[in-house]
Amino acid sequence: MTLRPPFSAALCHSSRRVARRGLPVLMLGALLAACSSGPHDASGLARPQNKLLKEDRGATGGNDQLAKSGVNAFLWRGAIDTLSFMPFASADAVGGVILTDWYTPPATQNERFKITCFILSSDLRSDAVRVSVFRQVQQDNQWVDTPVAANTVSDITSKILTRARQLRADSGHSN
Repeated sequence: MTLRPPFSAALCHSSRRVARRGLPVLMLGALLAACSSGPHDASGLARPQNKLLKEDRGATGGNDQLAKSGVNAFLWRGAIDTLSFMPFASADAVGGVILTDWYTPPATQNERFKITCFILSSDLRSDAVRVSVFRQVQQDNQWVDTPVAANTVSDITSKILTRARQLRADSGHSN
């Protein structure tokens, strides 16, 4: 025969009831607390934050993880924005490498392009970006490698640099 204090059954039963009722309230509170952090717009919705740009403190890449890896955050974001019309096969911010998948322009269904982009420095300079463009045309139901126009690589590189400078200016840096 087990002896229990007379109040233990009632206490145990009521504590289970409180736990069952209290758990959803705690979960809802935690969810609301997670949603409430960060800046909000006029409608009360949280604005998206671009932590990649927020951490960068200048043309040298700042003190965040990206800068320690030797990748300028403005160049990285400029490359992502510039190449976003193509599907990405891989994008490694710490390594500074963007690989796109094959992209077929809507106007020309018999050719396709693939781009690789390397961010080589934490400085916002023209030699910190290396772009390679690959082009194939369809001949006899097979894709054949063909050269790209001479100015294609320089045009894409210029667009990446222009976008990176614009992002830096928009963030309040004048360097």
